[in-house]
Amino acid sequence: MIFTRGARITGAVLCAALAAVTAAWIVRDLLETERPVDLWWFWAGQGEIRAASPPVTSLLDPVLLAVHTVVAVTVMRSAVAASALFAAGALTLAVRLPGLWVLGSSWMDGRAPDDLRTRALLCAFGVLAAAVVLIVTALAGRGVPDSAYALTPTRPAQGVAVTAFLLLGAAAGIWAAWEVYWGQRLGLDAYLDRVTGESVLMPLLGTPPGWLNAAIVLLCLAAAVGALFGTPFSRPLGMVAAALLTGLGGAALATALRYEQLDRFGELTTVEQLSLASLLFGLGAGTLALFALARRGEEDMPGAGAHGPAWGRPEPQRYGQGGGGFGPPPPSSPPPGW
Repeated sequence: MIFTRGARITGAVLCAALAAVTAAWIVRDLLETERPVDLWWFWAGQGEIRAASPPVTSLLDPVLLAVHTVVAVTVMRSAVAASALFAAGALTLAVRLPGLWVLGSSWMDGRAPDDLRTRALLCAFGVLAAAVVLIVTALAGRGVPDSAYALTPTRPAQGVAVTAFLLLGAAAGIWAAWEVYWGQRLGLDAYLDRVTGESVLMPLLGTPPGWLNAAIVLLCLAAAVGALFGTPFSRPLGMVAAALLTGLGGAALATALRYEQLDRFGELTTVEQLSLASLLFGLGAGTLALFALARRGEEDMPGAGAHGPAWGRPEPQRYGQGGGGFGPPPPSSPPPGW
């Protein structure tokens, strides 16, 4: 099966719209902030900033902006466009869904003007609707190949699949272990607040930490298992999960360098050491997984398993190879898409 042109156009437009909405909120916070660098430190969780109005974005917003932009640009020529749209929609749902109850809750009273909360809530409804349409488009936009050169889904190469399985599987285990730790330390009632966002200090468009960690675990686990079995969806889903790990780990590294935590690592408490080590591992694992999964996947050919041409079916004639002769090498392929 291939992904139809109409579905590709629909997905590209939706991703571009989602990227524009996220960019608009980020620009709004930058204009309200005295120094743009202060917004970065706010995203990294390093205290309040001086602003005419409180920031509404979080560290997840630049991650969402990057994901939506990349998918919008590459979906028209990507062999895994359907999986990329599904992954982008799943990430958007996971990050924005808590806004439906957080933005209208009583514990958010006084943290932002009512008109700002109303705009953020309406935006959350619109973004979630677009995410659902993305997922529906990814599932319903498949069709029968109309030529031998149609873009059919590709699966990760064996080495890439093993690498992604080990890195993302380890990250899922680490993040799940942290949630078990916080559940035991906080108790049931306080831990539920950590998941729902009640009494948690966060920006309007922020995601409760317990909810976010659960989403990371599920995304990493699904991508790791998919990579182990060589499924086409594991490449874009793994890249989305890796982008989350890279964003969180990058903020942790910046904070550690700012406060010289690496130089005085031995002076930190055990929990602080393990937390910093986990986030830095996420940075490294996410970066490596991104580079590995960005490589071109392998296309299945009927009658030859996961690799190689089909038996009894000639390969498409290459450039300059007429009548069995040898011509110049074919032109270089475009960079791999999602």
